[in-house]
Amino acid sequence: MEFLEHAPRNLLFTGKGGVGKTSVACATAVALAERGRRVLLVSTDPASNLSEVLETELGSAPRVIPGVAGLSAMDVDPEALAHAYRERRVGPYRGVLPDSAVRSIEEQLSGACTVEIAAFDEFAKLLGGQAAEWDHVVFDTAPTGHTLRLLELPAAWADFLEASAGGTSCLGPLAGLEAQQKLYQATRAALQDPTVSALYLVTRADGAALREAARTQGELAELGVGCRGLIVNGVFTAQAPSDPLAQALQAAQRRALAEMPMGLQGLPRAELPLVAGALLGTQALRGFFGSAPVAVAPSPSEIPALPGLADLLPALEASGRGVVMVMGKGGVGKTRLAARIARELGRRGHPVQLTTTDPAAHVAEAMGEAALNVTVSRIDPAVETRGYAEEVMRTAGAALDAPGRALLEEELKSPCTEEIAVFRAFARTVDAGERGFVVIDTAPTGHTLLLLDAAESYHRQVAQVEGSAPEEVRRLLPRLRDPAFTKIVLVTLPEATPVHEAAALDRDLGRAGIRPVAWVINQSLAPLALTDPVLLARRAAEGRFHAEVKALAPRVALVPWELA
Repeated sequence: MEFLEHAPRNLLFTGKGGVGKTSVACATAVALAERGRRVLLVSTDPASNLSEVLETELGSAPRVIPGVAGLSAMDVDPEALAHAYRERRVGPYRGVLPDSAVRSIEEQLSGACTVEIAAFDEFAKLLGGQAAEWDHVVFDTAPTGHTLRLLELPAAWADFLEASAGGTSCLGPLAGLEAQQKLYQATRAALQDPTVSALYLVTRADGAALREAARTQGELAELGVGCRGLIVNGVFTAQAPSDPLAQALQAAQRRALAEMPMGLQGLPRAELPLVAGALLGTQALRGFFGSAPVAVAPSPSEIPALPGLADLLPALEASGRGVVMVMGKGGVGKTRLAARIARELGRRGHPVQLTTTDPAAHVAEAMGEAALNVTVSRIDPAVETRGYAEEVMRTAGAALDAPGRALLEEELKSPCTEEIAVFRAFARTVDAGERGFVVIDTAPTGHTLLLLDAAESYHRQVAQVEGSAPEEVRRLLPRLRDPAFTKIVLVTLPEATPVHEAAALDRDLGRAGIRPVAWVINQSLAPLALTDPVLLARRAAEGRFHAEVKALAPRVALVPWELA
């Protein structure tokens, strides 16, 4: 691929969930290593699947990838990093300060803000040049909204530290961050220097993914980060003139590429083919760049039929109110599925609010024209942060003197404040399920888990800053654990990684006392009549994943493949 010829030290791949960033990043890392370079492949995605793609169990330290000389890989595990960060901060005081003081420090470091800072710390060290033993660091970044948040952090933290008098805040993780200021400034400079870092937009040949890529391009430009090129993954070439679905897919992709947003048209572009099988293992990754699609002979066995989405609706509406949370890995179609569920509940006479916690989701676009009894909203981080800060100043700040109010205002400028504000908005949204149905199109898996796992720590953190936690925050976890009130719908594709990610999410939810009501296998080729060899091979491969889902789920619904 041309973009490998003059690759700078840092390469970052970003895009809408499910467009194939991991495959592209892994294939890039393998290709660079086989050119004799020392390469570190890093995932900053809370829902990373690097281990599965590379067929090597990874951790938070670089691990050599068997069979590829010069290649190592690691997962930036936010929770593990947060634990280590906490211990570095608290450890020196154990046995020195009273136990009550140590517990107070631990309490300040118990929130999701600590997770974010700890993950960013590792990101900054790698990107800012502290990993000098590598010729290239390749970042398999998270889906768009999370990526933008991560890339914004160098600017956010550097600006905050420049403006802060002492680099401290009542939110414990910020204490002493001034010592890291040079690292953050170096990270910011590295992101903006095209001789050091190159960021590539990964997309699919469909309108929604291309529009998302254009939005990302604009938002990155505002951060001073340019895009080096556009990689269009999964480009399909029909091999069967008599297959109407194959012809329609090819035509739709060509139309989407011809009509792509103007900003993307000026970028250097690489196109990668839709492959017949899963890109798992280094051998498959070696052949990805420049390979023609190879169809695998399909299995003759039939895939048993499954119920459709309409069969799931009675279970969702049984209580007449509550919350339906649509969860899954990025790119499995949560937004469109949530819109379909909301539309159908509204058609059945229920008042429905359709909303999203995903910073990269566009539920209004997925909903299309107005639907009966359905209102559409979005949790906007900027709006929520502004409102939250004003409320804290009006309440907690009311009794403070002028210096105290000035300090509180400074603390509220911290990037961590947004996390609390968004969480409160999520709690309010769930609260609306008492008065009708709320359908929540949640963010990709890792972000969703962080949101859910944060409930108890946010309760404490909000109470710390405000003096008390709102009623909707206190009631959030019991509501999420009540199967009569909250219906969790896990969405997957009939492919290895989405199914295994959904299974991992199911286990994590189970540990939190939350169980899904059903799984939905989305975009399935199983019920369709096909003759194209690539599509036939992909359909044949679905069977084993249908069987896996049926073994895991209390009930299963299937949604046939359709053009976006």
